Amino acid sequence: MTAKTLRTIGALADAGLIDAGRAPALERVAAQYAVAITGSMAELIDAADDGDPIARQFLPRVEELDTTPTERADPIGDERFSPVEGIVHRYPDRLLLKVTHTCAVYCRFCFRREMVGPEGLGSLTPAQLDAAMAYIAGRPEVWEVIVTGGDPLVLSPRRLADLMARLDAIDHVKVVRFHTRVPAVDPAAVTDEMVAALKASSKTVWVALHANHPREMTAHARAACGRLIDAGIPMVSQTVLLAGVNDDPETLGQLMRAFVETRIKPYYLHQGDLAPGTGHLRTSVEDGQALLRSLRGRYSGLCQPTYVLDIPDGHGKVPIGPGYLDEDQVEDPNGGMHRYPPRA
Repeated sequence: MTAKTLRTIGALADAGLIDAGRAPALERVAAQYAVAITGSMAELIDAADDGDPIARQFLPRVEELDTTPTERADPIGDERFSPVEGIVHRYPDRLLLKVTHTCAVYCRFCFRREMVGPEGLGSLTPAQLDAAMAYIAGRPEVWEVIVTGGDPLVLSPRRLADLMARLDAIDHVKVVRFHTRVPAVDPAAVTDEMVAALKASSKTVWVALHANHPREMTAHARAACGRLIDAGIPMVSQTVLLAGVNDDPETLGQLMRAFVETRIKPYYLHQGDLAPGTGHLRTSVEDGQALLRSLRGRYSGLCQPTYVLDIPDGHGKVPIGPGYLDEDQVEDPNGGMHRYPPRA
């Protein structure tokens, strides 16, 4: 297996990850949505298993050409809250800074799939970055900047250090959070230089790791996360609930344990967004709630993520996990019902 990132249907076929006979149909998918899978992820795929959970995340499928009336190019309404290029300011005390629309890998369920990749929006120009920084500097209510994209950790250490220096000059910004897949999908990229760049400010820095299956948390991935955490950068996790990937209690529970073992606190489990051509990977909310209910009591409290939904068209993120209280009855983790408060 090649260690290089595979970026074309031909490269996937040459690596034995797809059947060459499927290539013409998959070329139509690749023409619409970006393709890239790192060597680290390609090595995890069992090409003989059509339902391989790593393959389902990264290898294109013809089902991606099927869209439904409820799917939309901007499923969570980023554009509605983008006052300048690269900024999404939906909540009062925090905003997104999208410095690049390039990723180390391209997920087949990405909610920004219309924007990312070689044909996407690219990185901010110097003038656009200046305008974004001016917007942040002019909003004293902004306490946290969430650096996302794309994947910001594909940027060079020099560019990351420059970004942190510019944010360091904005006194009211206290926390900088990076959303990334890089420590799992390209762990060798988490170098001492990258870590130093992320630490090159007086701000509190957090890293949120996106991973969806326990096989992604390899020894190399855990070591990459360790380099960040040992440097004083705390980490949380983000996971997307995906059909055929992590929609069973054992897989999801083992993923949450892998995070905790790596000193990463499980944070969000996202309901799949209504991005075009992703219906084959979405679960129902009811199935997601049942899955979260199955984790409660069976796995440590440290392993419990918050199940959330980004309401379409920009109405915000809300928790949608199962409820346990029904008037004067409360349900225990085994399904038993109990009066609360109990009768004297």
